[in-house]
Amino acid sequence: MTGYAALQVLLFVPTLLAFVLCAVGGALSLVVLGLPLLAIGMPLLRWTAQRHRVMAARCLGIEVPPGPRRTPPGEPLYGRLMLWARDPMTWRELAWALASITIGFTVSLAFLVLFLGIVTGLVWWYGTEPIMRGRARLDLMFLAYGRTERLEQRVAELTETRADVVDHAAAELRRIERDLHDGAQARLVALSMSLGLAEEAFATDPERARALVNDARTTTSAALTDLRNVVRGIHPPVLADRGLAGAVQALALDLPLPVEVEASLPGRPPAPVESALYFTIAECLANIGKHSGAGNAWVLMRHRDGILQAIVGDDGAGGADPGAGTGMLGVMRRLAAFDGTMTVASPVGGPTIVTLEVPCALSSPKTAPSSVSD
Repeated sequence: MTGYAALQVLLFVPTLLAFVLCAVGGALSLVVLGLPLLAIGMPLLRWTAQRHRVMAARCLGIEVPPGPRRTPPGEPLYGRLMLWARDPMTWRELAWALASITIGFTVSLAFLVLFLGIVTGLVWWYGTEPIMRGRARLDLMFLAYGRTERLEQRVAELTETRADVVDHAAAELRRIERDLHDGAQARLVALSMSLGLAEEAFATDPERARALVNDARTTTSAALTDLRNVVRGIHPPVLADRGLAGAVQALALDLPLPVEVEASLPGRPPAPVESALYFTIAECLANIGKHSGAGNAWVLMRHRDGILQAIVGDDGAGGADPGAGTGMLGVMRRLAAFDGTMTVASPVGGPTIVTLEVPCALSSPKTAPSSVSD
């Protein structure tokens, strides 16, 4: 706690600077000069507030998650500033900064003086816990959401993810309809026409009728293949038969580069979660094959502390941007429906590591393989 007090004293300068930049930038926000000040002050304020939030949570022995601020990738400066301005936590952090550079700084500095003083050592020894806990409660009074606010945020998240799921379901229905119309339906129409011509030709030209029947048989096989592809896009049979590990291994075999698959799953996740994670891994592997230029890739799947985690990596060129295309955004929307998350680490030069996490419980295994590698 003495170390935390020292850090709080050291963070006085960046907190003061962030508060001044935000205050002056906000006052000048009607003119262009205020925007650069806010662009510097707001991230600095969020950074210092998060450091104090973590220290306060550790002093009190509780878990305090950071305020959810989701800034869309590629958002321009003005858009980011407007999102931050509409976030209630931004205003609470400004109020906290004012309290921190006055009352909070005084408390932490007084605590250090007690620690450094020879005659005040006894007071420091017995006053450590109440002083620092009081400072922590002061910080969390501003920096932690209340129960009502957390419920409001949860409702907003569920509303957003529900809209994404509805949009995704509608897009999937359109894709299935398009695949059936352009593939199986067209082949079945051709099949019907071939059989009709063959029926007419049986009496007059048996050889031509036999050729038409052979064409119809070929068309039937192609239509069945199209239907299997459509079914595989909805829910792959290999996923139901062999589970997530076996299905991912089958995906890896189709890639033009070696992919090591390692899974440690003592059971099977719920079917919707299993399907969502399968398709997200499939999207990640497809991106590796198309864009990474990698020589090797790997997939690690495990279940720890109620979290199903899949890590997909490659030794390619790196520089992957989740906001650059629709594929990764679709992955994030698919996982968000199950409170899942996706993080991407892809420095230029590689490696690229995509971490997928979905909270869920595992049931008893329905398939034999639980750990496979290739």
